[in-house]
Amino acid sequence: MRAGAALGWLLRLSWAAQQGSVSGRGKAATRLLQARPLSCRGYPRGFMAQAQYDTEQRGRLHSAEFRLYFKNSKGKYISPFHDIPLFVDPNEDEEVPSKRSKNNGNEVVFNMIVEVPRWTNAKMEIATKEPMNPIKQDVKKGKLRYVANIFPHKGYIWNYGALPQTWEDPGHTDDNTGCCGDNDPIDVCEIGAQVRTLGEVVKVKALGIIGLIDEGETDWKVIAISVDDPHAQKIHDIDDVRKFFPGYLEATVDWLRRYKVPDGKPENKFAFDSTFKDKAFALDIIKSTHECWKALVHKKADGGAIKWYASIVVWSKSNLNYRQSSIKVTSLLSDAVIKHNVTRPFQGTMAILAFMVAFIKQILCSQATTLYDHHL
Repeated sequence: MRAGAALGWLLRLSWAAQQGSVSGRGKAATRLLQARPLSCRGYPRGFMAQAQYDTEQRGRLHSAEFRLYFKNSKGKYISPFHDIPLFVDPNEDEEVPSKRSKNNGNEVVFNMIVEVPRWTNAKMEIATKEPMNPIKQDVKKGKLRYVANIFPHKGYIWNYGALPQTWEDPGHTDDNTGCCGDNDPIDVCEIGAQVRTLGEVVKVKALGIIGLIDEGETDWKVIAISVDDPHAQKIHDIDDVRKFFPGYLEATVDWLRRYKVPDGKPENKFAFDSTFKDKAFALDIIKSTHECWKALVHKKADGGAIKWYASIVVWSKSNLNYRQSSIKVTSLLSDAVIKHNVTRPFQGTMAILAFMVAFIKQILCSQATTLYDHHL
């Protein structure tokens, strides 16, 4: 029975592969590049339901073709970099207050885009230089990038991501660090208990910040916690992190200092002698990077190859309407299908077929041996 079922499965798989190669690889490649469910913890399951935003996967996870596009609640493509607001309360955009009472319920709440779920290793990032700014895996020298496990840690030790509508200007020297920005949105380390999902938009409050000097560039890391975390009601500033999460900040410094060493690079350095700054300081830095982003989309600052196409930010000088953004993503998909046909001609399917043939041979041999022994 097992052999018959396996043989039937193999025949169906072979027929499907034949259909793909005979009736048009374009369709098969399109299916490969469309949204698909994934069972890996911390990664998307096709269309990820959120309160306001959805994501749509193109390409296979852990491949150079992988892209995660964002849509609003109406199913329209948007840019996570430019269209998702920095502030959960749009009224906060007028001014970021530097200090808030710890218990007055008026915390400043930000949207965070999760790029790397906790305990994963793939270096995912918002593709600032691509239209509509999907999330992709970083590639260096033709190879997909992964962070090494820094003993005793596994992968990233927080949910890692970025604040939308912020930008660390490479043409501006930060007075606090003496270095220019790294040309990316400001980074966030979310320390809540929940392992988040790639592409998830999480409401967070800032607790503090540390200034990383990464290969001579300013790379601020905001320490934040999700507002729906059980500890959020009692953690309001960086000192509260030390109280309720002892050792976490020290582990963060250790990880950030050493995470590039396995790749043959020197240890990273920090501003302020590796000291975390408090919430008020963090809010000032966030406000500054938000103003830099405004200058970017108004073309008052040089973003180089950064793409600032947006669907919602109506005052952006590179604004697209929803129809244009859909056409833009669809055209990118067409290019990806062509590239897939040229570079990856169903290697995965052939590998599966070879494995199944070997597997069925083993089962048949095993059953033949059993029947022979029984006959004797």
